[in-house]
Amino acid sequence: MTLFIDGPQSLAQSASAPPGRSSTPEHILTVAIGFQLALAFPSILAFLLDERLLNDISVWVKPLKFQASLVVMLATLLLLLPGIDATARHGRGLLAAALTAAVTSTGEIVYITFQAARGRASHFNFDTDAERLAYSLMGFGAAFLVLSSLVVGLYLLLRPAPGTGTGLRLGGGWGLILGSVLTLVTAFTLGSGQIDGPGHWVGGVRSDAGGLFLFGWSRTGGDLRVPHFFATHIMQALPILGLFLDRTAPAMARPGIVAGAIASVVVVALTFFQAIDGQPFL
Repeated sequence: MTLFIDGPQSLAQSASAPPGRSSTPEHILTVAIGFQLALAFPSILAFLLDERLLNDISVWVKPLKFQASLVVMLATLLLLLPGIDATARHGRGLLAAALTAAVTSTGEIVYITFQAARGRASHFNFDTDAERLAYSLMGFGAAFLVLSSLVVGLYLLLRPAPGTGTGLRLGGGWGLILGSVLTLVTAFTLGSGQIDGPGHWVGGVRSDAGGLFLFGWSRTGGDLRVPHFFATHIMQALPILGLFLDRTAPAMARPGIVAGAIASVVVVALTFFQAIDGQPFL
């Protein structure tokens, strides 16, 4: 625990750093978000002009989805930082977590976008030694990206800023922790290819054409992206619930977050078993 939660001495040292320094978690995450948004504009243009297909849909769908998803994830961390004590917020633990999130998310989206530009798959691509290695490295990077969110969640629970509402503290903390753990579980299952071979499909037609509107999930069989999606977005759902409870029913914040956490885990479990049973979400 002391690896992530700074002790009194390191906290005192970080507190003496000059205000407004560029190497703060807030600055690092803001730059990372800006990079994702900067890549999104050419990706949108390419989506409109490039007619190449991969898995029967535009090669640019995956980069755009990941750019949107990573912006949401990084923005969640950025918006929850003020809920952490100011001294702890600028200690080495959170600085390392923010830097890890920025580096891994940037590396992931650069490779996904690069592969799209080549008309090649970034995921489940073992065609060449370089692509096999890149896919493995991307998996390690994604794991560290998720773990950085877990660290932020621990800080919210253990070193909240004065005045942080119970709902936001518990919703943010447990949302990041539960979301991180369940994201790792579903991502490992999805990436291992042990359910029905490489890919996110379980039964049905192994094509992304005709998928569920906006999400693209298979409508002919199971799709492991469904529980992965719900697991990841616990990181946003519980903080939003906590903020809502703080504003409307502060006395219900603690039981409300407990109920929300249980419901979130149930949704992930149900959609996971639905997917591995080969049944479409809708």
